[in-house]
Amino acid sequence: MKKILTFLLIVFLPFAVSAQILPDAFIVAGVASDDVLNIRAEPNAGAPIVGTLEPFATNIEVLVLSQDSKWGMVSTNEGNGWASMRYLKLSNHTAPNDIPRPMTCFGTEPFWALSMYPGGDEYELAGDGRRGLSPIKQVVAHQGYAVVFEEGPTLNRTLAVTRGFCSDGMSDRDYGWRATLLNETPGGDSLFFGCCTLDHR
Repeated sequence: MKKILTFLLIVFLPFAVSAQILPDAFIVAGVASDDVLNIRAEPNAGAPIVGTLEPFATNIEVLVLSQDSKWGMVSTNEGNGWASMRYLKLSNHTAPNDIPRPMTCFGTEPFWALSMYPGGDEYELAGDGRRGLSPIKQVVAHQGYAVVFEEGPTLNRTLAVTRGFCSDGMSDRDYGWRATLLNETPGGDSLFFGCCTLDHR
């Protein structure tokens, strides 16, 4: 446990406390059932359309707001764009002092993913299949979250998630969370790095 606490201190201490609440999850509201919400290349109504959101879409992650707060940066398939905040409503599905779910964190070299869903959590390493995880401790801080998972009697994984722009190195898409994963295994410890998203469209 001492190793885990040291790891959390190293990850969380460099981040200053601020009033920032983004990234967070939103839902589309006020769009007609036979229409869509356009995602534009720039935060203005005359910019080219680079994607759309369905009229009742949920788990839309807004990374940052435009300077006038009228537009929010969201994701497209391989990048980011801007959607009108007039039609986006905060989900409010996360209880205070809890971790927002669904949230997926992932990285490359090696390819790994750790997903936290309302119904359970799982870890996947390329070529090694998916494995269920049991959360045994969590920390909720203003600047992010940390969870200690037990995969087996001798294997723990500690995930620290902090707010901050992140790139997966494979696309033009920006993410709003950075991930650090500490793997404690009988064969030795390892650190993986990656990005996280609340966007599960």
